[in-house]
Amino acid sequence: MALPRRLPWWLKLANPVFKTLLGLGVPVGTQHLLAVPGRKTGRLRSTPVSLVTVDGHRYVLSLPWTGWVRNARAAGWGTLTRSRRTERVVLREVDAEERARVARAFPVQVPHGVRFFRLPPDPDAFEAAAPELAVFRVEPTPAA
Repeated sequence: MALPRRLPWWLKLANPVFKTLLGLGVPVGTQHLLAVPGRKTGRLRSTPVSLVTVDGHRYVLSLPWTGWVRNARAAGWGTLTRSRRTERVVLREVDAEERARVARAFPVQVPHGVRFFRLPPDPDAFEAAAPELAVFRVEPTPAA
């Protein structure tokens, strides 16, 4: 099954609501607010994301053509906010083997996020789609 070429139409209406709630410190499911500097302006652009934890490491998974993914690839860092706690993080895109393990865990840990990928809610389907997905390991920024 091919990944979608665009996100659902209603997401443009829902994302500002989720961003406001998350920015105010209101927990919304598994969501965090990820802000990544824009490629052209350098201004932080935020989007709600859900983290997946595999082997003690945090990851974020997305469709590869989204704006935040292109920005994360260019910048390599961002800020992650949840419940009024913000941390600066390094975003490292992972190799194919690691991507498959994270993709397999996604429908189990973030079942409400499955619909954005238009894949069956099955770990095998996500693992099969892993080569087409963007997966970043979220690491704390090293101390200066």
